[in-house]
Amino acid sequence: MEVNYQDIKVIGFDADDTLWINETYFREAEAEFCKLLSQYETPNKIDQELFRMEIDNLPLYGYGVKAFTLSMVESALELSNYNISTKTIEAILNIGKDMLNKPVELLDGVEDVLKTLSKKYKLILATKGDLLDQERKLEKSGLTDYFHHIEVLSDKKEANYSNLLNHLDINPSEFLMIGNSLKSDVLPLVNIKANAIHVPFHTTWVHEEVTEEEKNGKTYKTISSLSDLLKIFNTI
Repeated sequence: MEVNYQDIKVIGFDADDTLWINETYFREAEAEFCKLLSQYETPNKIDQELFRMEIDNLPLYGYGVKAFTLSMVESALELSNYNISTKTIEAILNIGKDMLNKPVELLDGVEDVLKTLSKKYKLILATKGDLLDQERKLEKSGLTDYFHHIEVLSDKKEANYSNLLNHLDINPSEFLMIGNSLKSDVLPLVNIKANAIHVPFHTTWVHEEVTEEEKNGKTYKTISSLSDLLKIFNTI
């Protein structure tokens, strides 16, 4: 089914892994964490326990590097039966600090797309995670001026998006969300009668994966890169 974007007035963009690289750094950090804990468990078991800890902590810590770092510390304590050295704890904290200090590497075509679309549409940034970290990345990205509004959400569920659109007085049928996560950036929008375009990233956090059943019957477009947006909107 072909999707019509003639009525779109506002376009929302996710940030992490849509505008710039993010999840890659988490995979690298997990690999470092496994090395630090290698005397206690297998890499597979360490990954499983860290993921379990992250999910358990989501209601308390939310998303982002700081939450991830706290979960690494807690996992290390449990996996080592509380025998982990202070030196290793320090090394874990340094993994988190290194992640927070990573350069912001824009994905291909991002600035050209934002510059072009901002001439005709209102653009908003709708991301989730740690407020301070997301503000830091946005500032480093040099993209701030392209956005009419910037929102760092605690989560990306139907209610979060509905509240955002109501606050900004945006009709769902006139809104298009673009992002790499089906779970966070696409399906919630489709469910509230808005529009969404999926731009897959090469790696996805397990928590963001969805089943075929969840995707079944949902109307949205998938493109291979953000630059494909210009092909879509140049015809409107």
